[in-house]
Amino acid sequence: MAPTAEALQLAEDRLRRAQEAGGIGVFSVGIVDGVLNPTPEFCRLYGLPERASYPATAFEDLVIPEDRHLISTAENRRRGEPPRDVEYRIRRPDTGELRWIARKGGIERDASGRPVRFSGAAHDVTEQRSARDALRESEGRYRALFESVDDGFCIIEFFDGPHGPLSDYVHVEANLGYERHTGIPNIVGQTLRTLAPGEADGWLDLYGGVLRTGEPIRFERFFVTADRHIDVSAARVEPASRRQVLVLFRDITGRKRAEEALRASERVARENVQRVQLALAAGAIIGTWLWDIPSDRFTVDEAFAQSFGLDPAMGRDGLSLAQVIDTVHPDDRAGLTEAITAAIARGGVYAHQYRTRRADGEYYWLEANGRVDHAPDGTPLSFPGVLIDVQERRAVEAERDRVTAMLRALNETLEQRVADRTAELMQTEEALRQSQKMEAVGQLTGGLAHDFNNMLAGISGSLELMQSRMLQGRVSDLERYIAAAQSAAKRAAALTHRLLAFSRRQTLDPKPTDANRLIEGIVDLVRRTVGPSVAVEVVGAGGLWPTLVDPSQLENALLNLCINARDAMPEGGRIVIETGNRWLDQRAAKERDLEPGQYISLCVSDNGTGMTPDVIAKAFDPFFTTKPIGEGTGLGLSMIYGFVKQSGGQVRIYSEVGDGTMVCLYLPRHLGAAAGPEAVPDLSEAARAKAGETVLVVDDEPTVRMLVTEVLEDLGYAAIEAADGASGLKVLQSDVRIDLLVTDVGLPGGMNGRQMADAALVSRPELKVLFITGYAENAALNHGHLAHGMQVMTKPFSLEALAARIRGIIEGNA
Repeated sequence: MAPTAEALQLAEDRLRRAQEAGGIGVFSVGIVDGVLNPTPEFCRLYGLPERASYPATAFEDLVIPEDRHLISTAENRRRGEPPRDVEYRIRRPDTGELRWIARKGGIERDASGRPVRFSGAAHDVTEQRSARDALRESEGRYRALFESVDDGFCIIEFFDGPHGPLSDYVHVEANLGYERHTGIPNIVGQTLRTLAPGEADGWLDLYGGVLRTGEPIRFERFFVTADRHIDVSAARVEPASRRQVLVLFRDITGRKRAEEALRASERVARENVQRVQLALAAGAIIGTWLWDIPSDRFTVDEAFAQSFGLDPAMGRDGLSLAQVIDTVHPDDRAGLTEAITAAIARGGVYAHQYRTRRADGEYYWLEANGRVDHAPDGTPLSFPGVLIDVQERRAVEAERDRVTAMLRALNETLEQRVADRTAELMQTEEALRQSQKMEAVGQLTGGLAHDFNNMLAGISGSLELMQSRMLQGRVSDLERYIAAAQSAAKRAAALTHRLLAFSRRQTLDPKPTDANRLIEGIVDLVRRTVGPSVAVEVVGAGGLWPTLVDPSQLENALLNLCINARDAMPEGGRIVIETGNRWLDQRAAKERDLEPGQYISLCVSDNGTGMTPDVIAKAFDPFFTTKPIGEGTGLGLSMIYGFVKQSGGQVRIYSEVGDGTMVCLYLPRHLGAAAGPEAVPDLSEAARAKAGETVLVVDDEPTVRMLVTEVLEDLGYAAIEAADGASGLKVLQSDVRIDLLVTDVGLPGGMNGRQMADAALVSRPELKVLFITGYAENAALNHGHLAHGMQVMTKPFSLEALAARIRGIIEGNA
């Protein structure tokens, strides 16, 4: 037994020495009594004196409050659930140091499984914890620096793939700058051959060489995705067995752009230097200067000094502005001073021409070009510039002006002759145009004579029957005969209006026009003109848009087209007048030489002889005609073409020889409403005169005078009659009350109605005048320049319209 006890003691001594050497303390705590039995090393770890036993709380109280949750307590030991493997901090009672203790332990149980003891070991890990914390802190600083650095950074790791050893690499680490510089997001974990299979071999050669040789590389590359120039450097991560390469990306876009800007600036500077050298060599620039404005010091080259008749030595030493200006021509000094003052005030470029006196005493023209530079606060600093010799140019300009004046004087008589001839040609052209209209009027003559005979027969027959019935005392039928006579007279008046409108001279007077209504009003005249052998059909589009044209000119054009269609059908035929709305797109408008948009079309078609392409090509040429000599002026279609183009439209001819012709007018749509027919009130509804209102009626036709006077008296006006201008003026120059003058324009006795009215206005400046006239006399009124209070009515007119117009003029509403 003794040897066994001795061996056991020896083993315990060895274990104790090992624990002491390793700094390991052993303990056990009774579950029931809470007594802790430590080894001496355990006591030394906690800074307590060596004793065989301590209350467990003696050690537990040394743990700092922040780590108390990690220790074993009487409660968790009784439950058999104390923490098994923990690290916590204690405050040593002997030194006051804060030390880290690593403690491991376990519960010992009896045969029934109840906890009886908690045993374990502990050792001081303060140095290890410090090293670990330092490492963690270092790694944190590294990561923060890694992520915050502006340069891009990544580590790639090569591996063997399907393409062979080291045939691909994966990005194992990268900072945020990587994506900024390369434009590639989420790079970590991605392989080269996945990212850029087409460029993989090139990148493998670059970075694979770094891995194999250990030699760093550096190169520049433009990354299209990020739109940046990048400086790339790569080095092997040691040891080489790690198969890793570190790659750094630095943005050099700003430097590249600065270099390019510098190269461009240097290129411009070289070009400017070359230009100046060429200009100096060619003699275009004859001197340079630099004026320091704050010190008023000019430094000039020798050529400048010679140009101003100055000593070159003074130019090198510095001159004042007054010294420079002293040799300027007296007539040019004020302008030069003003130009310099303005340039200094505004800054920027300066150019001025003036004369300077040179050493020979003569004045020569030169041009100064420069630039005033300002400081940031607006203070003028410097004024550099060059001198250009313009003496020869000024001499050439002076000679040019002299020759121009001579030519102008020589050409004055020629210009007058050309102007006279042009006016003569314009008059001749206008006469030819009017003759074309008269030609069309001649075409109307036969039909008009027939129609007027019918209308006159209706009027005269009705009057004779009225006279006969009145003598017989039979008045019951008078109203029927009166209505028949009035109807015939109105149709005659309408026909006369159409004829006058067709034949008159005038500029375009565009109005919103309903083409369907216009055709309806003129179609009877068309039918009479083309004769019974030609059928006329009208196909008016429903909802036709208005168009802004001169209605009388459109009637004129329509009648001319119908006459041309009739002449193309010598054996008779059919004319179709058709309207429609047209919305022309880009292609359709281009085919018709129009802008895209909305138009109306007015087409006249016939089934006559048709036209050949060469005739169509010349159809709109002035004076071109296919009719025999004496039967046409050739102005019809050219006048239609001019009118339609002036109205913003276009004319097109569609024709097949033997099948007929269709001429289409395309006119722009007007977005407003078309003008309606003027409403004429019934005579019985006309407004009555106010007490004392007097009207002077002057007309050489007794019938007209009588009718107007009768109407006025029926409406309650006092009417005074005069047969000529002289007797009318005598009344107007008296003190008789006259509220309105109603006068014909064409009066006998040498004084027309306009002259009489103008003379009356001298004594009666507020006189109101109504001219009643046939269209041929309308030119005497100088229409469009009537004085205030003057109006015009064209004969024939209805008495109802006359009564409404008189009331409106007197009340100032007409």
